[in-house]
Amino acid sequence: MTRKTVRIAMNGVTGRMGYRQHLVRSLLALREQGGLDLGDGTVLWPEPILVGRREHALRRIAERHGLDHVRTDLDAVLADPSVDIYFDSQVTSAREEALAKAIAAGKHVYTEKPTATGLDGALALARLAHEKGVRHGVVQDKIFLPGLLKLKRLVDGGFFGRVLSVRGEFGYWVFEGDWQPAQRPSWNYRAEDGGGIVADMFPHWEYVLHELFGRVTSVQALAATHIPRRWDEQGEPYDATADDAAYGVFELEGGAVAQINSSWAVRVHRDELVEFQVDGTEGSAVAGLRRCRAQHRGATPRPVWNPDLPATETFRDQWQEVPDNDGFDNGFKAQWELFLKHVHTGAPYHWDLLAGARGVQLAELGLRSSAEGRRIDVPEISL
Repeated sequence: MTRKTVRIAMNGVTGRMGYRQHLVRSLLALREQGGLDLGDGTVLWPEPILVGRREHALRRIAERHGLDHVRTDLDAVLADPSVDIYFDSQVTSAREEALAKAIAAGKHVYTEKPTATGLDGALALARLAHEKGVRHGVVQDKIFLPGLLKLKRLVDGGFFGRVLSVRGEFGYWVFEGDWQPAQRPSWNYRAEDGGGIVADMFPHWEYVLHELFGRVTSVQALAATHIPRRWDEQGEPYDATADDAAYGVFELEGGAVAQINSSWAVRVHRDELVEFQVDGTEGSAVAGLRRCRAQHRGATPRPVWNPDLPATETFRDQWQEVPDNDGFDNGFKAQWELFLKHVHTGAPYHWDLLAGARGVQLAELGLRSSAEGRRIDVPEISL
C-alpha cells in the first residue's frame, strides 16, 4: 500500500463549521481511519495547513490536534507548489477573492457556500476554474444526511408516483445575545458582511430540490428581519441589517411545487431541526436529518373533518419508518472523500462551482422577489 500525502490549505477553521465539520469530523477523521483508500493500492493522507488571520487561535487548534502547519499569509500559501487543494469556510464576503486567487494559482478548490455574494461573481469563479483546468467542488452537505439519503432511495424507487409537492421547515430560535449568547456569529445578521438567511439557506434548498425532484424554475419569496436588534460576541448591541427569516415558494421542473420556511426566529415543534414532507400520487414521506417515515397510498387512512369531536387518530403513528439499510458516515466527510477521489483519480463529481452558482442565483432572485413582491423565473445558467 502506497501512502500519498495531499496538502490542503484550510482557510476558516477558527469558525464553528470549518473546525467541527471540515477539520475534525472530516479530514482528521480520515487520518484516524488510516487515510482514504483509493482502491488501487494508494492511500491518500490529508495534511491540513491551517490558514487565517489570528495566529494564536490557529496555533491553539494545531496544538490540540497535533498539527504542524499554521500560516497567516494566504498569498504565500497559494504560491507554495506543495499545496494541492485550497479549502474555504471563511465569512461569505471574503470568499470570492480568496477563491479567485487560489484558482489563479492553479490550486484545486473546495469551498463552503455561497461561493460569492452575487451571481456574476459566482459564475466568474466557475469560468475561471474551467479555464485553468483545476478541479473544483462546493459543499452540498444536506443531500448526504441519512434522512435525505433515505428520501432519495424512495424517489429513485418510484415510491411517490408523480411528486405533487414538497413542504420544508427549517430553523430554530437563535438567541439575541443579550441574556444568552447567540448560537450563530453576529456577521450572519449584517447584510454588509454577507449575512442573511436567504443567502445562507436558499443555496441549500436549490441543490436539495434539484437533486431530488427537479430544477427550480421560479421563486416567490418573502424575506423578513423579525429581530431587528441583536448583541455581538463582545456583548455590544447592533442593528440587524440582514433577513433572519424567509418564506419561499418554488416551482420545479415537472410541475411539483415546493414551499420552504427558513427561520432563525422560530421555536421548534417538530422532531428535527429540518424536515421535508413530500406528497405524491402513490405515497408520502417526511424526512429529517436522520429519520424518514413514509405512508403508501394503500396504507393511507381516511380522516374526516369534524371540529365538533376530538381527534380519535394518532396521525404520526400511521407512518412507517424507512429502514437504514446502510451505514451512514458524517455527510461532510462523505463529500470530502468524493472530492479527494475526484482530484486524484478523476472520479465523476458534479457538485462543482457551477452548481454553487445556481445556489447563489436562487438566493439573489429570492431577495429580488421579496423586494419586488412578485414571482420571478429562474433561468438556466451555464459556463
